[in-house]
Amino acid sequence: MKRTTFTAALAFALLLALCLAPAGCSDDDPVRVDLSKREDLVAPRLTEAITYAYLPQYSHTISYQRHRQLLEYLRKTTGLPLRQIFPDTFEEHVKMVERGEIDISYSNPFVYVRLAKAGAHAFARVIEPSGEPNFRGQIIARADNAAVNSLEDCRGKRWIAVDPNSAGGYLFPLGLFYDHGIRLSDFETVDFAPGPGGKQEKVVLAVHAGVYDIGTIRKGTLDVVAGKVDLGAIRILAETRPYPGWVYAAREGLDPSVIEAISTAMFALDKDTEEQRSILNAAGMTGIIPARDADYDPVRELIVKLGLDR
Repeated sequence: MKRTTFTAALAFALLLALCLAPAGCSDDDPVRVDLSKREDLVAPRLTEAITYAYLPQYSHTISYQRHRQLLEYLRKTTGLPLRQIFPDTFEEHVKMVERGEIDISYSNPFVYVRLAKAGAHAFARVIEPSGEPNFRGQIIARADNAAVNSLEDCRGKRWIAVDPNSAGGYLFPLGLFYDHGIRLSDFETVDFAPGPGGKQEKVVLAVHAGVYDIGTIRKGTLDVVAGKVDLGAIRILAETRPYPGWVYAAREGLDPSVIEAISTAMFALDKDTEEQRSILNAAGMTGIIPARDADYDPVRELIVKLGLDR
């Protein structure tokens, strides 16, 4: 009986020791490395592709969601290896086109005018949900801000705009203020939405939070933020005149046959076809039509009027 008890106790002790012992080696145990056995590691390389970038007026998530179906359609229709890339800022987008890192740029007309100076050329423009190939900027305020009821009331107020390179979110409203005799120096502050991407949304949020008295956005932004912001708290104070809309431009030196294939596929999109209507709706447009560089002369005239060409 005693022998049986001793044997059981010994077995339990061994089992306990095994359970408490750390698995494998302790931190103090040396690790042997055999340097005679090596394997060359090759970093993964991106497949050659035609790069397509949407100026980051919204977050990268929204940019992807808006253009994913369109990219799939273009790949399928043209057989070209198109890949969407995501610059963080408007300025980065411009620099990447200049360096040839973006083949197909989708940008606002103000940025396009800059790209054209670097050799890019317009080949397509979009028809807005309004049914027109033009778009507008808007000036917004909180609905309960009794101090701001007209453009004249904006003097001395805090203004947040999208970006210095934003058309609807800065340049067009600046032109509207200019036409009413209001200059940048008449505002208490003029700030731009911070950080990369999502700048249109940030302007709406800043005005909604009461951090700024007025904000400027492109028309259509309030539809994008519906569900995220109580739009009943936001009032549209004014709209700018229409200017030529968003534009597709090819970088300098891009193979003309590539541009021809992509533009042909774009122009064939038909909003009366259910599948293609879904592609267009997701991208925030109702069609794509041919464009010429001269279509953007009204924007160049505005740039000169505001003295931004110096």
